[in-house]
Parts: sequence; structure tokens; C-alpha cells
Amino acid sequence: MIPSKEISRLLEIMAALRDPQTGCPWDIVQDFESIKPYTIEEAYEVADAIERKDFDDLCDELGDLLLQVVFHARMAEEAGHFAFGDVVEAVTAKMIRRHPHVFAVSDADNPDAVKKQWAEIKAEEKAARAARRKERGLDADEPKGLLDGVPRALPGLTEALKLQEAAGRVGFDWGAVGPVLDKIEEEIGELREAIAAANQAEAAGELGDVIFALANLGRHLKTDPENALRGTNTKFRNRFAHVERRLAETGKTPEQSDLEEMDGLWDEAKSLGIGKDKPA
Repeated sequence: MIPSKEISRLLEIMAALRDPQTGCPWDIVQDFESIKPYTIEEAYEVADAIERKDFDDLCDELGDLLLQVVFHARMAEEAGHFAFGDVVEAVTAKMIRRHPHVFAVSDADNPDAVKKQWAEIKAEEKAARAARRKERGLDADEPKGLLDGVPRALPGLTEALKLQEAAGRVGFDWGAVGPVLDKIEEEIGELREAIAAANQAEAAGELGDVIFALANLGRHLKTDPENALRGTNTKFRNRFAHVERRLAETGKTPEQSDLEEMDGLWDEAKSLGIGKDKPA
């Protein structure tokens, strides 16, 4: 079998890998649960390649992520649930349906209006899906509360953002940044109290409240908190790498240095603008 730019070849390869008689022993025994961690990992590796602006890697990582989609679709087809073609049909139909301002007639002519329209269409889709499942004698499997539609498996900051967005759509939100900043200061005060009381469990809870409030600030600033934090992580990596390089020039490692020396080199990295190309 030779490589190809056609998606059909990838589907053929996955079918061959899963063949019970002639396939790969590892691929054959996999199921949805065992593959799930790899799917999440590949999505993060795509994000990493984007942040590094490494388009060679991005091409490879997108392929790995696509393979995960094909893998799940193949297992679903074997179980009689759906096939890869159904996945493609479902997403193309969804994109057409959710973009009436492109493929039909709509008054949504700015990003906020499009986002509102998107949410309304998603709600209609969920209701239709629940009706279809009911007709088939299946549990509606629809959220019972407003926030039940937010997946718990999301990264913490992303889940916080989604929860806040959902609550905000029904008016449970501040209309300005000022009260959000006040809430952050309030939560920091409560964290200080928990720390002073040497209450580890309470401090952990209050720390979570601070982070949740900071995520809300990011939303009000129209800055994704997950991306903001990852940008700062990259900045930290770059600045600490500078500290290591400068220490190496004197024949030292970080373990042979001390906080005062490393802090001085850190300030040097900041003064040189290292990391400024990433969001702080």
C-alpha cells in the first residue's frame, strides 16, 4: 500500500489495521476508552505546533489528529453505529445550518450577532436531537440544566470559560470589567484568610475561586484564558532558558546557583525583551 492525498487511502489503512485476521495486534484490541487519551494528546500537540509556528510539525500533528477521527469512526462502524462518511455529512450539514449568513439569508452581520445566532441554532439542534433519540426509544441524553451541556472533560480554564459564557447568555454576568476586578480582589482576600488560618482545604478552594474569577476577567477582556496562560508558559520557558544559558557561560547549572543570581538573570531576560512576542 502506498501513501496518497486521498482520504479514502487513510480509511483503507485504518480498516487494514483493524482487520481481526491480518491487522495490527495493538490496533485491533483498542476501543473508544483506550484511544481517548491519545485523541486529547494529539489535540494538544496541534496547539503546541501552532504556538511554536512550526508548520512542518503542524502538518504532521493535524494528520495525527485526523487519524484519531478516522480511528473512532472505524470502531463506530464496526459496532454498527456510524461510519466516517456519516461524520463528514453531519459536520458539513451543521456548518451550512449554522452559517445562514453565508449559505442562506440572515441579519447576522457582525461577530457578536453571529455568535448569538450560533447559540440559538445549537439550541434548536439539541432539541431536534432529543426528539430523534426519543423516537428511537433512547434516553434523550440532553442536559437537564443550563450548565449540563458544558463537558466536564475540558481543561479547567476552558471549562470555566464555557460555564461563564453559558450563564452570561441568560444575564448572570457583570456588564463591565470593574466588578470582575473587584471580585478577583475579594477572592484574593478570602484566599489570604484561608492561608493565615493554615486551612489547606479551604485555601485550595479559595485558590480555585481566584482562578475562576481570573478566567472570567479574560472573557470580559475577550482574551481566552487558556491561550493567555499558555502564552505565559512559553514566555517562562524562554526566559528560564536564558537564565540557564547565562549560567552555563560561567560554568554553572541552576542547581549550583541561588535565587538572587537567577532572579538577576531573569530580570536581564525581561530587559532584553525575551518572551515579549507572546501574550502575558
